[in-house]
Amino acid sequence: MPVSSIRMLESGDNPSILLGRYELGKLLGCGAFAKVYHGRNVKTGQSVAIKSISKQKVMKSGLVSHIKREIAIMRRLRHPHIVKLYEVLASRTKIYFVMEYAKGGELFAKVAKGRLPEDISRRYFQQLISAVGYCHSRGVYHRDLKPENLLLDENGDLKVSDFGLSAVSEQIRNDGLFHTLCGTPAYVAPEILAKRGYNGANVDLWSCGVILFVLNAGYLPFNDPNLMAMYRKIYNCQFRCPRWTSPEMKHMIHRLLNANPDTRITVDEIVTDPWFRKGLKEMKFHEEEAKEEVEEVRHLNAFDIISFSPGFDLSGLFTDQSGPELERFMSAEPAHEIMERVEELGKGEGMDVKRGKGWRIELEGHNGNFVASVEIRPLTESLVVVEAKRSGGDVRTYERVWREKMKPALIGRVGNLE
Repeated sequence: MPVSSIRMLESGDNPSILLGRYELGKLLGCGAFAKVYHGRNVKTGQSVAIKSISKQKVMKSGLVSHIKREIAIMRRLRHPHIVKLYEVLASRTKIYFVMEYAKGGELFAKVAKGRLPEDISRRYFQQLISAVGYCHSRGVYHRDLKPENLLLDENGDLKVSDFGLSAVSEQIRNDGLFHTLCGTPAYVAPEILAKRGYNGANVDLWSCGVILFVLNAGYLPFNDPNLMAMYRKIYNCQFRCPRWTSPEMKHMIHRLLNANPDTRITVDEIVTDPWFRKGLKEMKFHEEEAKEEVEEVRHLNAFDIISFSPGFDLSGLFTDQSGPELERFMSAEPAHEIMERVEELGKGEGMDVKRGKGWRIELEGHNGNFVASVEIRPLTESLVVVEAKRSGGDVRTYERVWREKMKPALIGRVGNLE
């Protein structure tokens, strides 16, 4: 990934010229910030994946510091089971990432067809642990491991991708822990939900445990159509392995899905486990030898983000999954204090404010241009979910009053978990 391979082009350049020696093929996927296409190097014939990202969206979203962190992370990672970033091309409006193409697609698509045999599940798990152990040895913690972020190459070997939520050891606070709430719901470790700080390696291994369970069972260990109920199952570690799971595999899953992060199995313990080592030829944690020396990065566009994955922090998750009519965020403040703040904010906007059953408040503008409700739902002993729902009125008024005024003031008071 030499800096000399980067080409800056003028905004008026034709996209086919912009991509220089690459032919663009079919669209492989879309995200909030990017589109991914299949590409081909016209000189070598090599297939690549090309991710196109809007610079404007990146800047508007305040992700400059995120990009810098991604730069540092991707420069650390060169491993046979991690997707490679080959080079970065940029215009004035777009950034293009030329990456290793995983012909086999997502592991998720394979599992969606049905559970995998134990030996196949173990093979993927071995490769996953090889990549995860390597990341941890380099001070990188993925924090969004799931089958959708695990790709398969033409040989059927696993490749970890989407480091959009990853963190580095430099971000650890003085207490030795991370505190940002992030991840994908069904794969989030209980200590993240408890908001007491967490060890990056431990939460990655919890996610590995969920992945191993899914490979073996064909379904999630913690699943419920009600999001709150699912989080309670995770927090209380309520799951059961299917009857076909071998005792040795079940033992591994239970050691991974251990609610106590202090006694959860470690990578060093995993690689010495007899079940894990069965059929294992080699365990690679070392860095691959670079064929070309990587120069020092001096500019932002030299190594931008490898991916903005569909994974997200929990507060963003609630908004994205629920749609524009329903929003949720988490708080560690007492429910009665949140209720009082909502009343105060509503009355300050000249609304009729009525308390409903339980921890619920109805808000209505005098002319009916704003109709919404705010409800507080307990998640754990120390966490609640604040749920706001627009049930009528003008959308623009809702945007102006709730999203631009009330919500920011409420989050600022009760604590934003982003």
